[in-house]
Amino acid sequence: MGRPYGGRRGGAGPLAAGVVLILPDGDRESPRRPSALSLARALPLGRALARAGRQDGLVVHTVHYRTRGWNGEAAQHAADASWAADEVVRRYGDVPICLAGHGFGGRAALRAADHPAVSTVLAMAPWLPDEQPGAEAEPVKQLVGKQVLVVHGTNDARTSPELSYRLAERVKKVNRNICRFEVHTDGNALRQHHFEVLALATDFVLGSLFPHPYSRPVTDALAAPPPLGLRMPLAAGFGKSLRQ
Repeated sequence: MGRPYGGRRGGAGPLAAGVVLILPDGDRESPRRPSALSLARALPLGRALARAGRQDGLVVHTVHYRTRGWNGEAAQHAADASWAADEVVRRYGDVPICLAGHGFGGRAALRAADHPAVSTVLAMAPWLPDEQPGAEAEPVKQLVGKQVLVVHGTNDARTSPELSYRLAERVKKVNRNICRFEVHTDGNALRQHHFEVLALATDFVLGSLFPHPYSRPVTDALAAPPPLGLRMPLAAGFGKSLRQ
């Protein structure tokens, strides 16, 4: 894990009441070291969460993968996320953990949710494999009992919004505490509605880890049956009151 940011200060380091592990994007297959660019792209989310959750004692770490690639059955990014969750427990004790990832990091967040300390999952534009006939489906049982949010741009050309919808639909059958927001006309990086996406992520993470109410759109999305709660549009200007 990288250096922590956020949290209340005390003694030699931050005191954590909750921890977010930021899981950057990666590649499908690669033994190379992770790219500095993917780590840099993960910084805005981590900083936004740390800033918003500081008074609650939220600590944020960015996970540094051992390799750039997911690498097939090794599921390297998910394995590294599980290791990082173990490290959180060792450092901070019994605190709730949110796994928050983008792209392959989103897939890692979903896959590593079986760790007992993980209570919350945020998957942004998650990379998911094509659904081939006869192939084993992406697992969902590990998400039972977790708070789950999926966010996807409708114009994403790198990862499939339809695949993330189908996964969310399967998760909803075993776990009602999932919602999915669509960012219309946005691409994989979710840059066009950057502020709204960060505001949504902050609303969901703080509402899941701490006794804060969710915003009305998130509450409605969690309560709505499919497909409405899994194709909830992210409204322009969402979270604008946070600017004040």
